[in-house]
Amino acid sequence: MYKLTANAAFDSAHFLSGYNGKCANIHGHRWTVEVTICGDSLRDSGEKRGMLIDFGDLKKAVRDLSESFDHTLIYEKDSLKASTLEALKAENFSLTEVSFRPTAENFAKHFYELLAFQGLPVCTVTVYETPDNCATYEV
Repeated sequence: MYKLTANAAFDSAHFLSGYNGKCANIHGHRWTVEVTICGDSLRDSGEKRGMLIDFGDLKKAVRDLSESFDHTLIYEKDSLKASTLEALKAENFSLTEVSFRPTAENFAKHFYELLAFQGLPVCTVTVYETPDNCATYEV
């Protein structure tokens, strides 16, 4: 089995609606996304001969995904009052609504699914919420 891994990072804020603790408040992280793809065989012809995929293609996919969440407030759908959203939008804040609770665990699964949908042979996605704490999703 061959495996390639690429990383990218983004800064964003989030909060956990309904959580009883500090994470119920808006706070930020330097999230790091680590994606590992895998396959049993390498390409046997063409310019990409000897590669599982081009590292550049993998890095671009991970970087593009990370950049789409950079410097935004990530919030779960229906977790903010309409008036709060209106006020934030009126201030031109960058907001990203997700259909799940924005935890490292859920981000790992979400990123896995987005990259697999692009056709990447994803094995694992690990999302670091801090340098010492991460969640991994794999099928």
